[in-house]
Amino acid sequence: MSDINALEGRITAALERISAQVVQLGNSEGASDDTGLQTQLDEERTANAQLVERVRVLKERQDTKIAELEARVSAQADQLAQLDGELQRTRASHADLREMNAQLRSVATEGAADPELINRALIAEIDALTAQRGADAAEVDAILAELKPLIEEAS
Repeated sequence: MSDINALEGRITAALERISAQVVQLGNSEGASDDTGLQTQLDEERTANAQLVERVRVLKERQDTKIAELEARVSAQADQLAQLDGELQRTRASHADLREMNAQLRSVATEGAADPELINRALIAEIDALTAQRGADAAEVDAILAELKPLIEEAS
C-alpha cells in the first residue's frame, strides 16, 4: 500500500516539475517551441493516466484479496469456537462418566446392584459418546472448510 502511495507522490511531483518547466520555457522561448512542449506534456499526462489506472487496479486487487482473507479468518474463528464448545462438552461428559463409573465400582464392591445408578451411568456414557461425536463432526467440518478452497483452486 505504501508503494502505491509512493508512486502516486512521485508521479505528482514529476508532473509539477514538467508543468513548471513548460511555463518557464514558454516565457523564455516564445510560441515556436510551445507545440513540442505541449506534445511532451500531453504524452506525460497520458503516461500519468496509465500509471494512475494501474495503481487503481492494483489497489482493487489488493482490497479484494484482503477481504477474502478476512472472511476466511472469520470463518475459521467461528469453526474454532464451535470445536472448542464441543470439546468442552466432551470433557464435561467424560467427567460425569468417570464419576458414575466410580460410584458403580463402589456399589459393586459392596455387593449391591442399584438399578438407578446403573441407569445414570448408562445415560452419562451416552452423553459422552454424543459429545464425542459432536466434537468429531466439528473437527471434520473444520478440515473440510480448509480443503474446499484448495479443491476449488485446483479445479
